[in-house]
Amino acid sequence: MKQIIDSIIEKIAEAFQKEFSVEIKKEEIKLQPTKKEFEGSYTFVTFPYLRHTKKMPEQTGEIIGEYLTKNEKSIASYNVVKGFLNLSIEHSVWINLLGEIAQNENYGKGEYHGKKVMIEYSSPNTNKPLHLGHLRNIFLGYSLSLILKENGYDVMKVNLINDRGIHICKSMVAYQKFGNDEEPTADLKGDKLAGNYYVAFDKEYKKQIQELTEKFTKENPGKKEEEIKTIAENEAPILQEAKEMLRKWEAKDPEILTLWEKMNGWVYEGFDITYNKIGVDFDKQYYESDTYLLGKDLVEEGLSKKTFFKKEDGSVWVDLSEEGLDEKLLLRADGTSVYITQDMGTADRKHQDFPMESSVYVVGNEQEYHFKVLKLIMKKLGRDYADGIYHLSYGMVDLPSGKMKSREGTVVDADDLIDQMEETAKSRTSELGKIDDFSKEEAEKLYQSLALGALKYYLLKVEPRKRMLFNPEESIDFQGDTGVYLQYNHAKISAITRKAKEDGIDFSFDSYKELTSIEPLEEEVIYQLSLFPEKLCEAGENYSPSTIAGYAYELAKTYSRFYAESPIFGEENKAKKSFKIALSNQVANTIKRSLHLLGIESPERM
Repeated sequence: MKQIIDSIIEKIAEAFQKEFSVEIKKEEIKLQPTKKEFEGSYTFVTFPYLRHTKKMPEQTGEIIGEYLTKNEKSIASYNVVKGFLNLSIEHSVWINLLGEIAQNENYGKGEYHGKKVMIEYSSPNTNKPLHLGHLRNIFLGYSLSLILKENGYDVMKVNLINDRGIHICKSMVAYQKFGNDEEPTADLKGDKLAGNYYVAFDKEYKKQIQELTEKFTKENPGKKEEEIKTIAENEAPILQEAKEMLRKWEAKDPEILTLWEKMNGWVYEGFDITYNKIGVDFDKQYYESDTYLLGKDLVEEGLSKKTFFKKEDGSVWVDLSEEGLDEKLLLRADGTSVYITQDMGTADRKHQDFPMESSVYVVGNEQEYHFKVLKLIMKKLGRDYADGIYHLSYGMVDLPSGKMKSREGTVVDADDLIDQMEETAKSRTSELGKIDDFSKEEAEKLYQSLALGALKYYLLKVEPRKRMLFNPEESIDFQGDTGVYLQYNHAKISAITRKAKEDGIDFSFDSYKELTSIEPLEEEVIYQLSLFPEKLCEAGENYSPSTIAGYAYELAKTYSRFYAESPIFGEENKAKKSFKIALSNQVANTIKRSLHLLGIESPERM
């Protein structure tokens, strides 16, 4: 369609030159889809050009419209409404366009250009199971990897495991104190077991803070309540134990390392079960325990270059005040790393492994400052890849019941949520009674496909930066802007093409290329199909799977109107019937491709 639009724009520029003796650059001329209440395919707005034409809006539109019908073969007719020139495209153009799309199974796919991009997503801590917030992150990263690959990029999908640090030690300390050698079972995955002890730590920590606050208040009657609480938080014995454990871990204490390896091993097994269930994977796993020392090496490099500086207590900092920020801690006084130190080392390691033009970090928007700092630090260290660091920031996911908190145990566990949604899918599908002929295995696979489709689509349809409210019941509705609605449309159309094949109906381009006319709704469906390359490119440029989700929904909605108003197998004209089947088949193919880019399966039957 782009070639046709470019040709029309060229002729409009030509019309200005020949009819008004005015030269208008082609880049300045814009066409927009004609509003549904008017006749036409594309509209050219004349108002911005009246100072050149010295004519009334209607006159300008009439002159250009007349020129186009005589000189641009794709234009069938025109009409002018005030200053809006509405152009109708020849039926043959739409028919040929459908044929072109249908005959190219890679329609819209970008040419491979070899530019490398690394996408880091998931990045869980090994002290708790994956939850709803992680799922938005994972689905964004995985979908983006598919979209960029389809746009011609060489993509590497990576997962940085946060397997060390004070938060990991909190779970370990709690397990030491309260675990009684508990181990994972068939009913309790290892990641959930570790998460239970993270919650147990927080419970004991709060108890100790309360006790210390009461004690310090009695001992220091003149001190402010806030000061006393801060002292209590810092001096709570269980927190001191976690800090000591971190120091021992960094000193490679054998007993601590053994416990750490055991608990992390449980968690990795639990994560893998969830990743397999949701259908995502990674090309490479990184572990902070392997890279945090690299960050320390970079701190030494920065000190030697006088890019960083030491304070009297031995802590190391970088001054970013010239960049509009502040001083940033890179190494604590006791020599232990902070998050930014680890990310510095990991950034270097990643670029050595995969020299890429762009490194995308899929991380929540509360870390925007962190990634600004990382980018500036790596620039100061002279890393040429620093400009390619990109933070794909996304908003948090809330529930109708409120915000989730891991340490308080109020998160929505990913596995539990998926199980719940599979039950809902089973219930909704059973109500419709359309899978009575499915085997038990086929039915179970369908429920899982619908549950994951609903979940992924609901989390991806919202523009990443926006905070969102997740409603499980609403997400699995068979009507409206849901993944299930798109899956249902794909299955419905698949049934049409199966029947056509069973009936021996030819719906190749040759079977309908001699058609002389089609209906406006059919034009609209073909127009939507023609937008796929543009939307795919836009989604890649903006790192936004929501663009694909929105496009797929509009396509399905448009097709549904056509389907409701235009009988297919009742059509008497043989070429027209073939055309309708070909149109339907291409919609199914495009919905399937769109859903695939979102990491969603498209059932053939449901």
